[in-house]
Amino acid sequence: MAESLPSGSAQALPAIPPREQLLLDFGWKFTFGHGSDPARDLNFGFGQGDFAKTGDFKFSKAGFDDSKWRTLDLPHDWAVELPFVHDDAKIDDDRPMQSHGYKPLGRRYPETSVGWYRREFDVAASDLGRRISVEFDGVFRSVLVFVNGCFIGRNDNGYAPFHFDLSDVLAYGAKNYIVVRVDASFGDGWFYEGAGIYRHVWLTKSDALHLGKWDSYVRPELSGNTAKLALGTVVINQGLGAEPVDVEWQIFDAKGKLLPGSGSSASRSTPLQPDESETYTAEMEISSPALWSVDEPNLYSAIVTIKSNGKVRDAERVSFGVRTALFDPSKGFFLNGKSIKIQGTCNHQDHAGVGAAVPDALQWFRLGVLREMGGNAVRTSHNMPTPEWVDACDRMGMMMMCETRQMSSSPEGLAQLEAMVKRYRNSPSIILWSIGNEEFLLQDTMAEQGAKIAASMVRRCHELDPTRVVSAAVNGNNEQGVSLALDVIGFNYHLEWPDGYHKKHPGKACYGSETSSAISTRGMYITDPLRNLVNDYNGVVPWGETAEQWWTFYGTREWMAGGFAWTGFDYRGEPTPYGWPSINSQFGIVDMCGFPKDTFYYYKAWWGKEPSLHLFPHWNFEGREGDEIPVWVYTNLEEVELFVNGRSAGSQKVPHLGHVEWKVKYEPGYIEARASKGGQLVLTEKRETTGPAASVRLTADRTIINADGEDVAILKVEALDKEGRFVPTAGNSLAFKVSGEGVLIGVGNGDPNCQESDKGSTRSLFNGLAQVIVQSTRRPGEIRIEAVKEGWDGPELAPAKLAITTKRVELRPSVPETRSRG
Repeated sequence: MAESLPSGSAQALPAIPPREQLLLDFGWKFTFGHGSDPARDLNFGFGQGDFAKTGDFKFSKAGFDDSKWRTLDLPHDWAVELPFVHDDAKIDDDRPMQSHGYKPLGRRYPETSVGWYRREFDVAASDLGRRISVEFDGVFRSVLVFVNGCFIGRNDNGYAPFHFDLSDVLAYGAKNYIVVRVDASFGDGWFYEGAGIYRHVWLTKSDALHLGKWDSYVRPELSGNTAKLALGTVVINQGLGAEPVDVEWQIFDAKGKLLPGSGSSASRSTPLQPDESETYTAEMEISSPALWSVDEPNLYSAIVTIKSNGKVRDAERVSFGVRTALFDPSKGFFLNGKSIKIQGTCNHQDHAGVGAAVPDALQWFRLGVLREMGGNAVRTSHNMPTPEWVDACDRMGMMMMCETRQMSSSPEGLAQLEAMVKRYRNSPSIILWSIGNEEFLLQDTMAEQGAKIAASMVRRCHELDPTRVVSAAVNGNNEQGVSLALDVIGFNYHLEWPDGYHKKHPGKACYGSETSSAISTRGMYITDPLRNLVNDYNGVVPWGETAEQWWTFYGTREWMAGGFAWTGFDYRGEPTPYGWPSINSQFGIVDMCGFPKDTFYYYKAWWGKEPSLHLFPHWNFEGREGDEIPVWVYTNLEEVELFVNGRSAGSQKVPHLGHVEWKVKYEPGYIEARASKGGQLVLTEKRETTGPAASVRLTADRTIINADGEDVAILKVEALDKEGRFVPTAGNSLAFKVSGEGVLIGVGNGDPNCQESDKGSTRSLFNGLAQVIVQSTRRPGEIRIEAVKEGWDGPELAPAKLAITTKRVELRPSVPETRSRG
């Protein structure tokens, strides 16, 4: 990944200020427009002749009254703020309401499908002559951008980043006004996608002689104990005169230390003319490189610098890793020459409480949950990911299958693909490019076209990045269409196909691009269609497989590289297996909050490296005395003995990649599993019958966070009985009070049928748990969170309190707010 060289850094180049990348997230104003009535779209008839004259868009000029607009910070998803609506009609030609979580978006809901954002900002007089661009990491979905009365441009993809050069329309030494109209009436996918500016926005200032956008690359090739680096970049001259150009590269290790002998340069014999660009390349070597791996994600940085007549004109840092990744048709996947199974999950990009506007720290939290269960890879389904997700994978050691949204060789489709590959080709975590997902027509009735489209996309990937293989997620037998162009073959579901394909095509490497689709509701141990609940033992949809079925298949075939389970997290929309009142899927190995379901521990046992033991269900089945209850254990140890109130229910050998289970007549008390290896007791785990909830416990993923207005703490809310034991059936309703230097930005509980507000200050527990997300202000201090009983007729519930310290840090460079929030 490439990032601007931060001004003031120890590695900054002092001759002139290097490129500035300023965060433009704080202090926006927001209001709803209207998707079908111009008279109600911004309340003055937007769209009725506005495009007749350049510079006539008054809402993006001084004097426009936005005093009644709401003030907010980005990222922002207005869809998660909307109420749930039971409407099974289609919101456009393809999307039923339920697919998008029963949120009122689309042509049927024009009042809530268009949003307007407005921001004032200053540009210094000294910036005249520089190139200044606004950069959006992602906006959902159709976007119009206006600055200082001028229409700047549009973007219609909800996931692709885009940017506009504003240099000619800015007022230097004065106030400027940017307005963004976002229309979420149409969608890119068939799942919850949010609405609004849900990723970061930046204002980038560079010299007229500057590096091209995402044009810098480092391609390591490991040869023995040496990494040979192929370096490249593009320099663009947007100045008024010809410029002599020298490009220099320096390599730094993870601690910022310049490597011995580091330094290489390329120059042009003739000056670079105005409006001309040129590619510059060089080579370097790293002796005894520290390799990037899932266990040791070592990273390097290359500093790329442009000089003209000895003066520094632009610079950026490119983060990269040294590693090899090989898909072998007969031996599976190898990372740095070592055999490793891809233990992956597919994931959408939303989370409880915040929708699609996921704070950076929450990206790390989500990956941490998947790492804890033994996951070593993620698939970005089904769209280009946010850069913070990729960066977290690079730094955490999580491999990635990076997927574009639209399988198309049209100019639009190739532009999206090119942006993805160029932006992320330096990221060592990415081991596969994916050009699409389940394009049934291009595999079947349009197979001839599919093969051509895929060939063009694969060819473009190889041109931009010759170091990686290209694949796609194919729900078919892979014998025609798109599959003919792929380097590596991905199978979605259908365990009946891979063996035959491998026998027929022994020279093609294979993996599971999408597998499982097991379904379950956290903490439920009986399937109840009347309540839209699925048992947490062994639920599966007709096209899918249980965790044990798919992993036994992929984990025992040497030639299989591994696979990606659908899904790591539950996600909004596409409610499966039930519709209303379900508002999210139940495919996740963890729920919407990241709370583990029992299957999480199956993966932890067989994907993890440490001894593992998990006993379920809980032992709170009041009213079911004498009923037979299935008792399961997931473990990677050899043998398990189960005890019921101290009496042995027998021992069982643990099958490889399987589980053990008993049928036990319920009686209050406890069950206990004792797991052994080689005849020696290694782990024990107990489930006790608890009393009713008597108190609440608050814990946080971190108790010290950054006072930067961006960082978040994720709080776990648990119900406890009077003995201090977790109550796995509690459903108490709680109110949350947040004070001090922080704000409440979201709540959740993982219940797929819960329609309480994600943005409210109250939330019911679901099977004993809830989640609260708080965000810091930009002032150091303390965030105080209190949980109290709310609207519940049961016994008194002792409140809980927790304090989060917000520490002073150097803030990311950002565009200052020009007016008080009021």
